[in-house]
Amino acid sequence: MTLVLSVTRQAWESHVGAVASRVNGLVPVVKGNGYGFGREWLARRAATLASHLAVGTADEVSSVPTDRTPVVLTPLLTPRPDLREDTIVTIGSLAHVAAATGRPVLVKVRSSMNRHGSPPSRVAELADAARRAGCTVIGLSIHPPLAGTNDDHVREIADIVGSLDASLNGLPVWVSHIDGDGLAELRREFTDREWFLRLGTALWHGDKSMFHLGADVIDVRHVRRGDRAGYRLATIEHDGSLAVIGCGSAHGVVPLDDGRSPFHFAQRRLALIEPPHMHTSMVVIAEDQPAPSIGDRVDVQRPLIMTAVDRVDWI
Repeated sequence: MTLVLSVTRQAWESHVGAVASRVNGLVPVVKGNGYGFGREWLARRAATLASHLAVGTADEVSSVPTDRTPVVLTPLLTPRPDLREDTIVTIGSLAHVAAATGRPVLVKVRSSMNRHGSPPSRVAELADAARRAGCTVIGLSIHPPLAGTNDDHVREIADIVGSLDASLNGLPVWVSHIDGDGLAELRREFTDREWFLRLGTALWHGDKSMFHLGADVIDVRHVRRGDRAGYRLATIEHDGSLAVIGCGSAHGVVPLDDGRSPFHFAQRRLALIEPPHMHTSMVVIAEDQPAPSIGDRVDVQRPLIMTAVDRVDWI
């Protein structure tokens, strides 16, 4: 009973190579579940593209190969003496400075997303506080929201950088949620700065036709209306087939936001008997509908960044 991510190798490698070739200053992001591939594997692949790899938290630094520099995107709240000395950490307020003492840091500048980060008018103050704590300020970090267009994000970044205190002139800027063309535009506008672009989803996913998420059917049997099944002994509403699928909440497989089943077979959605549980899910198929057999694989509709697959098959 297995949840499998199948990836068309040639198409995926071509996509990753094309994106990487268009970005001068690429910083691959390898965080969470590794965008569905597994963080350890993806970090090794990312290491072939750049000298720095961005991870989500300090606990993910262990995934970064020792010959690449880890960049932690989420600020620390307490010191982490166990972290590699070359780890770059992010600070967004004075509360983060003590935890970063003595380390290289990126100073996070708050964008319209209004997440953690210093207001642009206070960035110079935060950078000075970090230096007094023995930190080396290696650059500024700006993370615009997903909402809006690439041009919107470029304009917001440019407006923020243009408003910063002159003492910050020349510091490199690390940005997200723009493309290579947007990065080139910022370079032309701010020629005194080095620019880096963090890419995650746009680098690793791209065209979704390269991927297929599927799960094995581990049992199928006939049921009648009124029969009961599942952890909660749900009542079967019509005659048909009951199929047991080899994935569940342990894989991050849950009903869609609107409550519908995430499973499909023969281009038809399969009705859940109850929410997926741990490593299995149960669906019922009406008698007049095509039903899978034991050993078949059903389609699974879930975001890869929220799914823990058992295996990745390269095809």
